[in-house]
Amino acid sequence: MPFDSTAAQNPRVSIVGAGPGDPDLLTVKALRLITSAQVIFYDALISDEIRALFPSSAEKIYVGKRCGEHSFSQQEICNQLAKAALTGQRVVRLKGGDPFVFGRGGEEVLALAAHGVSTDVIPGITAAVGCSASAGIPLTHRGLSQGCTFVTAHARSEDSKELLAVDWSALAASNNTLVFYMGSARPALITEQLMNSGMSGAMPVAVVENGCTHRQRVFQGTLETLEALINSHQVKAPALIYVGEVVSFMNELSSLTQKNINSHQLVY
Repeated sequence: MPFDSTAAQNPRVSIVGAGPGDPDLLTVKALRLITSAQVIFYDALISDEIRALFPSSAEKIYVGKRCGEHSFSQQEICNQLAKAALTGQRVVRLKGGDPFVFGRGGEEVLALAAHGVSTDVIPGITAAVGCSASAGIPLTHRGLSQGCTFVTAHARSEDSKELLAVDWSALAASNNTLVFYMGSARPALITEQLMNSGMSGAMPVAVVENGCTHRQRVFQGTLETLEALINSHQVKAPALIYVGEVVSFMNELSSLTQKNINSHQLVY
């Protein structure tokens, strides 16, 4: 691989959001950086279809994290990114969704700056937005929800049942659409905390597994049936949980679509 003295004097890492998995949802800039990269550090959520776009000449380094399975610590990842950039290579750090939405992109920007490495952050479609569109769930809808809140359902530690800094009372009272990332392993906790904070057990919920990919599955239920919904369908990560009246939009849309189909058939 040729040495780029200019790049070595001005080391830089592009932290790129890959979106929710569909390569057609990559930004133009993200695609350009991926296809011109010399080194790509990529996460577990990068789909096969997006990995197929990696240049054959690029060095591909998997640094994915799954629950209880980390290929590298966050510090090791940052050190490797800096080392690659300081050799003058075009380095891309590819993350699922958006780097600044539960993607630890901010941590990597700070760590690289401490190494004297500059960064470009290229936004991606975060999973909550991409999966809502793919499943037909509006995040906001007049008369149903005027806001949306993204919540991490990641615990303080592997053994903890307490989620990170969650104000359950505020969530239950907000009337916002709630989207839980990394929540498929903790449905009972989410249900218990929201209902104890005053949310009705009849509140509509939806679970979107592998959203924006050909493996997408969408399941609907209510808050009080959330755990059974996830267990009965054996939902696995990556999956998002949507809580709010907007989930009922799916049924309304489906009903109208079917009515239009039937009416159209009557014409003929």
